[in-house]
Amino acid sequence: MKYVIVGGVAGGATAAARIRRNTEKAEIILFEKGEHISYANCGLPYYIGGVIEERDRLFVQTPAAFGKRFNIDVRTRSEVTAVDVAAKQVTVRKADGSVYTESYDKLLLSPGASPVRPPLSGIDLPGIFTLRNVSDTDRIKGYMQQHNVKRAVIVGGGFIGLEMAENLHHAGAEVAVVEMADQVMGPIDYSMAALVHEHLLQKGVKLYLKQAVEGFEKNGEEGLTVHFKSGIKLDAELVLLSIGVRPETRLASEAGLKIGEARGIYVNEYLQTSDESVYAVGDAIEFPHPLTGKPWLNYLAGPANRQARIVADNMVFGNKVKYEGAIGTSIAKVFDQTVASTGLPAKRLKQMEIPYLSATIHSSSHAGYYPGASQMDIKITFSPEDGKLYGAQIVGYDGVDKRIDEYALTIKRGGTVYDLVCLEHAYAPPFSSAKDPVAISGYVAGNILSGKMTPLYWRELQQADLSKVTLVDVRTADEFALGGIKGAVNIPLDDLRQRMQEIPTDKPVYLYCGVGLRGYLASNILKDNGYKDVRNLIGGLKTYRAAVAPLPAPGTGNTGGTSCCSSSSFTESTSACECKPETEVKVIKVDACGIQCPGPILKLKKSMETLVPGERLEVRATDAGFPRDAEAWCRTTGNRFISSASEGGVYKVMVEKATPCAVEASRPAVEEHGKTFILFSDDLDKTLATFVLANGAAATGKKVTIFFTFWGLNAIKKVNKPKVKKDIFGKMFGMMLPSDSLQLKLSKMNMLGIGAKMMRYLMRSKGIDSLESLRQQAIDNGVEFIACQMSMDVMGVKREELLDNVTVGGVATYMDRAEQANVNLFI
Repeated sequence: MKYVIVGGVAGGATAAARIRRNTEKAEIILFEKGEHISYANCGLPYYIGGVIEERDRLFVQTPAAFGKRFNIDVRTRSEVTAVDVAAKQVTVRKADGSVYTESYDKLLLSPGASPVRPPLSGIDLPGIFTLRNVSDTDRIKGYMQQHNVKRAVIVGGGFIGLEMAENLHHAGAEVAVVEMADQVMGPIDYSMAALVHEHLLQKGVKLYLKQAVEGFEKNGEEGLTVHFKSGIKLDAELVLLSIGVRPETRLASEAGLKIGEARGIYVNEYLQTSDESVYAVGDAIEFPHPLTGKPWLNYLAGPANRQARIVADNMVFGNKVKYEGAIGTSIAKVFDQTVASTGLPAKRLKQMEIPYLSATIHSSSHAGYYPGASQMDIKITFSPEDGKLYGAQIVGYDGVDKRIDEYALTIKRGGTVYDLVCLEHAYAPPFSSAKDPVAISGYVAGNILSGKMTPLYWRELQQADLSKVTLVDVRTADEFALGGIKGAVNIPLDDLRQRMQEIPTDKPVYLYCGVGLRGYLASNILKDNGYKDVRNLIGGLKTYRAAVAPLPAPGTGNTGGTSCCSSSSFTESTSACECKPETEVKVIKVDACGIQCPGPILKLKKSMETLVPGERLEVRATDAGFPRDAEAWCRTTGNRFISSASEGGVYKVMVEKATPCAVEASRPAVEEHGKTFILFSDDLDKTLATFVLANGAAATGKKVTIFFTFWGLNAIKKVNKPKVKKDIFGKMFGMMLPSDSLQLKLSKMNMLGIGAKMMRYLMRSKGIDSLESLRQQAIDNGVEFIACQMSMDVMGVKREELLDNVTVGGVATYMDRAEQANVNLFI
């Protein structure tokens, strides 16, 4: 039996060796158009960056050694240019240009895939490369040795592109990544990619998302200019095209073999093409996805080697072993981070109109009390019907590979989220926690499926009309002071039971905390106390902040250092503030690694209390949001944020304690520019004017207060008021006064209520917000509502009858607000 194999990398070489292990009697010929076989394709970026120093370490086998060990006729620099399936022969062109034919009994095609090179102007200029094989690597490496590459532009933000970004950065180049999509790392969802964006910016990589390259031109002796369609221009000495690859199907197509709907070589479950004597494996084939049943292209080395082993057995022993398909399990190192994915992300499920739910957790790689624990962000997708696991994504630092493989095995076995909690994990503090992150994700998903927790996803919150819900931040007051989501009220989890009356029961309640756990606990409390529509923000503030934060424009502070001398937002910095020589400062070091938010910031606060002014505190934490929180804490307390740096998933922050005088001096002077309104009337038109003016004033960012007195109380009464006990005079006032804002009349032309109805009709037809909508907008904008205690007593109005956000005060309360305002209106 004579076996001919086309392609000597990954699938081809593995199949050849397996065929020989199956039989000593066969003749095996391996053709490779390149010079090398069986090399470490995935290691190429690391050789370019100098991480792998010796080129020879890239080669698993040399052609000569491989041929001798397995008794295989290895013919490198020999390109198969045609296949004649009827004659069962291939046409081969040698390096010297000569052509010959070779017969076969069975043929294996493993031609791989080729990089996409779009027909852009200037794309063939020197200094523009693709990376697919050793020859490409040698060209890039040689170019970098001969030219002073200070700036590199990578077109495409996929796995290879980001690995090259790291390695070119390691080689000393300033790196910019250009991507047409709104995110890097296409196989993962946006919310997870946003965490990668943060890390890339911290490392000084410039990101140009939603940008398309239009062309290239030469710039000086060694330079290039990259032109975007948007008009942006980037100067560089090297450009790497990492736009993607396409399957090499020319041989198969010209031979008359079937090409599938995904434009790869069609194979059946035995990896046999439309010709019974020809098989195919690797990047060039398409195969049904195990979850969707639809053909797809999978450019990964692991599945290619799996296919090679199966196809070798089927070619030798007949079609006995079926290939189960691949789900796309991949992993990449992106600077300090590890990014991994398996199965189907939410965006692809949505694209394919497959119903799904998702759960996001932020956990530690191992027990937090053991040194070196780092944060791990995990998102899983699953069926809302039976919990079948569809996919998983992880962004972390340590232990990511172990967990993604567990998810992949569960998916390939058709498992559910309930199977995740049944996995038996090896546990010791240096390696995991008693509740492994994989199990925790299963527990969270189970709570969602059972209805114990109703999820709120970040996109839903971003698009929500907050005037129709109550948004509650259940973090501590200290955390809330560092920033939260606009429109939220802060009721810490531990105070929730005592302050539950502050949360209305007649509209949905949205809860959030740092990572989602406290929000879940709060939702249990509210649901068990009669609240019907309670939702918890999945992934908490960490996921939401990362997903909604706009990326800084490249060149506007996303690569510089952050220090006490700088007003830029947090980015990586490895140098301390130069305001004061380091030799003059005492530095206290604190380890907050492995502690979840709010632990690091609380540890910072407590440690600062032990310092004397002028001393510095260096805090190490594994919470990626800690540097941002620390800087915000310094702004609110008047202490000095010196610097921040990150390495290996550990974030180091330096803070200096300020003197009391310096703290006071750092605080902005209070400007008495607030606005106060006294609403004395319950006329519809005057009440409308009050809320319009209040909203306009609040839009300027100033403090706004409305003091409701006498008839004005009618504007803030609830529609559905609870029954309250009143004396005879209170009952009389209740019968004579409007029961709520919907009953208010016009000051003129009321016409027995017709005028008020006409006014509301005209406002609605012209798209003007109603009184009730304007009132809610005022609440959302932070306008303070104060009801006059004396007026309430006289008119028999009880606190329970008024809106939940209203506070009760007297003349002293009003005068205090008025003294801090430069506008006071009586309406």
